[in-house]
Amino acid sequence: MAERSTAAVDVADNSGEEPLTAHAGKATADGVDTQNGRAADGPMPEKDGERRSTAPTAAPELHSGHKLARRYRLEECVTRLDGFSSWRAMDEKLRRAVGVHLLPADHPRARTVLAAARSSALLGDPRFVQVLDAVEENDLVYVVHEWLPDATELTALLAAGPLEPHDAYQLVSQVSQAMAAAHREGLAHLRLTPSAILRTSTGQYRIRGLAVNAALRGITSETPQRADTEAIGALLYAALTQRWPYEDDAYGLRGLPKGVGLLAPDQVRAGVHRGLGELAMRALANDGATASRQEPACTTPEELSKAVAAMPRIRPPEPAFTAPPEYQHTTYQQGSYGRPAPIGAPTTQVASVPPPPPLQSRTGRALKWSVAALLIAALGLGSWQLADALLGHGKQGTGETPRTQQQKTDDRPEKKEPAPLSVKKAAEYYPDGTPQNADGVSKTLDGDTSTYWRTKSFLDGPEVKIKSGVGIIYDLGSEREVSAASIGLRFAGDHTTLALYATDSMQPAKPVGGMKKIAGTTTNDTAVNLTTDNPVKTRYVLLWITAMPQAPYDDYSSAGFKQGITDVKFKG
Repeated sequence: MAERSTAAVDVADNSGEEPLTAHAGKATADGVDTQNGRAADGPMPEKDGERRSTAPTAAPELHSGHKLARRYRLEECVTRLDGFSSWRAMDEKLRRAVGVHLLPADHPRARTVLAAARSSALLGDPRFVQVLDAVEENDLVYVVHEWLPDATELTALLAAGPLEPHDAYQLVSQVSQAMAAAHREGLAHLRLTPSAILRTSTGQYRIRGLAVNAALRGITSETPQRADTEAIGALLYAALTQRWPYEDDAYGLRGLPKGVGLLAPDQVRAGVHRGLGELAMRALANDGATASRQEPACTTPEELSKAVAAMPRIRPPEPAFTAPPEYQHTTYQQGSYGRPAPIGAPTTQVASVPPPPPLQSRTGRALKWSVAALLIAALGLGSWQLADALLGHGKQGTGETPRTQQQKTDDRPEKKEPAPLSVKKAAEYYPDGTPQNADGVSKTLDGDTSTYWRTKSFLDGPEVKIKSGVGIIYDLGSEREVSAASIGLRFAGDHTTLALYATDSMQPAKPVGGMKKIAGTTTNDTAVNLTTDNPVKTRYVLLWITAMPQAPYDDYSSAGFKQGITDVKFKG
């Protein structure tokens, strides 16, 4: 698989007329053809009331090294067209890579882009690439978003061939559920292309450019749910067949033969999963296609996600069995011992030497003397212990009893009980740059169990998969010996995994793996007591959560895997 950075939002488009291999070799981070100076992802069909507006304003002429807000340093321009430009940049405050879209403040779509970015940021759904900032200053409008260097575009995955049925099932399931959640909040994508879908190293699919891609291109639709549903159907069709379900080539994929209409996936490629192929046709039936069976067309992402859920679950393929290496005989077995002589080979008579009688050799005599010496030593030790026990009984009248001796031993000073430690301040720790509830950290120290710091709701669990964990750093004011902690949790269930780590500051230089662990546990309850026999001296303590139980809908987030911390107290 070709190496690529896959963080920039795909906002460019062209006809995509070159062969599949050529597109795979020349696509950059956001789908721009670097040799031809144009986008490699192809045009989105304009239908169902979709409109594109013109943009006469030129893109801002900026250069690598330019800084925005004295924080974001532009490093590489990945798209420059239609009055805007997209960059890979460095957030010098948090020392992480980010993506940035830039356009002049007087651009006719500047206000629309700002509104779309802010609406997308408010969604806070981890299935989408998150918008981190949307600002207008110095005659510029810029949108900052996540940069995912470990993710791979669907375009690159399809360049290597069609997806396995399990991977295609996960694609349509995750994307349809995510878009259904977005439409419930009134947000549409309108640019769901293979370049807008990323697969992370954990196998999760993430969508970039929600609302922002369409705003940058001036795309609108009178039927946004229908447009996004058909786009998901096209993604599933391409994942099953490695062909684009329209006549024109696009996104590095060849189109269908001209003049024959939309063919069922199993007519394009042999061995296509029947259920997934029918599902793709039901989603694409919005453009006049007919499903292969008498089933209604899917016209919204919600209907499509329900249709996916009604399918029998497609399990991942069994891992290929690798035969163990052939058994290698030892040197002893490779000799002639126990093997018949080859036919026709001459035989030789080897004179056998009878072994010496048992214990008559020099070694045998030394062994006998050693055993005898051990027996004599054992008898002497046993006699000494017996005499000592008899003498001990004779001293009972002196008052020197075993009980008295035990009392003398118990006169040692008792172990001091740990005392409560005060906390001066606390802050959320989010090394990936995406906080959970930074303003709610103080609620873990107010002594009120009805208030709490909360995490976002995650789709997969209990283990946190899209990030290394979530947590809070507490400042004890000075170095103290920490030996215990009591933690109150908002939700019970299977299961919560948390740990305490000693760190060097409120913004640690080391990752969690390089910190000294104080204590940790896994629980299904709402109260946790952590203790350690070896107190750790530190000023800063990180409470780190790596697994969370499934919890229902509440006032802050939808149902999913999440947790809250109501109270934290340290002792030492």
